[in-house]
Amino acid sequence: MHFYRSLKTIKALTFDLDDTLYDNVPVMMKADQELMLHLQQHAPLQTLQLAEFNAIKHGLLETEPDLYQDVVQWRIQTLQTLFALHGFLQHEVLTFADEAMNNFMYWRHQIAVPQNTFQVLDKLAEKYPLAVITNGNVDVTKVGLGHYFKFSLRGGVDGHSKPATDIFHVAAKRLGVLAENIMHVGDHLNADVEGAISSGMQSCWINIFKQNIYHMNEARVLPHVEISELAELNNLL
Repeated sequence: MHFYRSLKTIKALTFDLDDTLYDNVPVMMKADQELMLHLQQHAPLQTLQLAEFNAIKHGLLETEPDLYQDVVQWRIQTLQTLFALHGFLQHEVLTFADEAMNNFMYWRHQIAVPQNTFQVLDKLAEKYPLAVITNGNVDVTKVGLGHYFKFSLRGGVDGHSKPATDIFHVAAKRLGVLAENIMHVGDHLNADVEGAISSGMQSCWINIFKQNIYHMNEARVLPHVEISELAELNNLL
């Protein structure tokens, strides 16, 4: 555990989800794999590869740069564009894109949340109100975590995606706690650390890869505290 700034009184905590409360890498790999298998059932998409899908996805940002704010809508429009480019009729585009999105979201929620996460949240929820601020598309009620949190805010829906400050301010208002008395816990130096600091919250960076923050180009600001695993929160708080 490393301290970079003096801590103030903490009265509430907000959490990122992906790669903070669980390992999101294998989840996304599996979800993308299953999505490709689903899409390949539609002629002429039998040879579709993830690279083509991602090229379409990122190409959409050239005409709609704000689309990244809402990852759900971004993926839906990517699927619709994919089907349209391959000559499907409009009603097929909408139907098949919806079916594919349902497939993706099913696998997106097949998350093996570590037992350690439940243990940490069990203890913290006894002492603090907890909430979620995520740029992702996971529904905490579908992965066994919903009962720990007062609410879950999603970038693009409840405010601009992190690191924009407005979504942090929404969280503070709903918690009824001054931003300076809220600690945000997350793994991303830009979205979580910079976003929290800019909004007036305290920041806890979970450095799961044990990297040196002084050697990281994306480290524009220092967090209040750095931990390498979630369990350290119980010692900190």
